[in-house]
Amino acid sequence: MKDPAQQRSEVLEQLEDAVVLLERSMDARIIPAQGANIAYAIAGARDNNGVAAVPGGIVRTGAGVRASGSCAFGADETISRIVLTAMKFDPVMRSVAILRYSPRVIPVLADMFLECCSFDPGAEPPCISTMDWGVASCCRDGVPDVIFDHGTPDSEPRIRLFGEDSLDISNNIIMLSNRIIHIEL
Repeated sequence: MKDPAQQRSEVLEQLEDAVVLLERSMDARIIPAQGANIAYAIAGARDNNGVAAVPGGIVRTGAGVRASGSCAFGADETISRIVLTAMKFDPVMRSVAILRYSPRVIPVLADMFLECCSFDPGAEPPCISTMDWGVASCCRDGVPDVIFDHGTPDSEPRIRLFGEDSLDISNNIIMLSNRIIHIEL
């Protein structure tokens, strides 16, 4: 078993590498209005402190994208909750990215042989977080590669792209970006 400090360092380093790849090649059109983000958790993470992400997320800059800050543990509670919920169903699925939803993106993701699942945030039971419930409702038979929703009047629709590590996620985002280049979103 790896030393916990070494594992944290490796997770942070790989996440930073993934963000650099996204800054170079990600299509800015798949950035939600409030920003995208990517997270990577240490094995066995139990809370926000075990999940590294980009504080402030990844934002549009004209036609490109950039990270709002340096990757850090405990940087984004929302994305941490998403990956921690997925890890309850499959501890190997330790990374997730949040992207802008478009009905034209989902078929492209499916054509990439990624398993897609959706939930209706309006059907959320009382007294439970939409993200915890929504992710859990799609993970009954394992964690799909993609979980999306159509939003509500109060929340923007989102795509959550899952993977074993942050480089898997960034590679899938870059492939998606290359496939949607001529699609009107």
